[in-house]
Amino acid sequence: MEKPVEQKPQWGFTDEDLATHSTVYADGILKDKVAIITGGGSGLGKAMAFLYARLGAKVIISSRREERLKTAAEAIRKYVGAEVEYKAMTIRDPDAVEALMDEVWERHGRLDILINNGGGQFPQDAIDFSRKGWLAVIDTNLNGTWWMMQEAAKRWRDHGQSGSIINIVAHVGRGMPQAAHTCAARAGVIYLSKTVATEWAPLKIRVNCIAPGTVETEGFHVYPAEALQRFHQTNPMMRMGDAWDIAEAAVYLAAPSGKFIT
Repeated sequence: MEKPVEQKPQWGFTDEDLATHSTVYADGILKDKVAIITGGGSGLGKAMAFLYARLGAKVIISSRREERLKTAAEAIRKYVGAEVEYKAMTIRDPDAVEALMDEVWERHGRLDILINNGGGQFPQDAIDFSRKGWLAVIDTNLNGTWWMMQEAAKRWRDHGQSGSIINIVAHVGRGMPQAAHTCAARAGVIYLSKTVATEWAPLKIRVNCIAPGTVETEGFHVYPAEALQRFHQTNPMMRMGDAWDIAEAAVYLAAPSGKFIT
């Protein structure tokens, strides 16, 4: 019987693409490093999970959608041959964040890398935001990121371990119409990161941000055709990034190559 071929999505990468895409990094560069990736079931988070697993890291992915996490973990097992742990939870809940960190330390005895990729927003004119909508975005993109950062940093301090935090943010410097809520949250994360990068440097905790810009993922199907035709024009290189560009940047910051960057 002929083996079925994984259908190529209109946007983003197939699982097989993520397992075989060329990389500048040597095999094993992240061997035995323990990494948590929030929002790891799709898009940028999934690409980072694939690459980290390929490079030898022990990966834990989390998000609210268990089925999506399970599918991503099974794909990595199938195509990479690596076991990825997953935990369905919301980063909005500090108790759930604390429980996740406790589980990771109990199972692995350490954490080396935290990638805060989880988040969400919706397009709307700021004047029309509901209180619920505003608070939902701030709670996820700012507060949720902070709960993850703080719980990881406490444990690194208390165990005398070094650590690397990578926060996925947005290019908010010129404003983003219909995204004032996420601009407020992501700007908060950026300046929070700048501050604790200084505070936590003596603890050997590095904190960095990646602002991807317009990056092609499978989520592009929600945009109208006219917008898709203009996206590449937002970058002086006249191209969009892709999830692999961001995944490799996340490895650079977490690997020995980024040891002097915070």
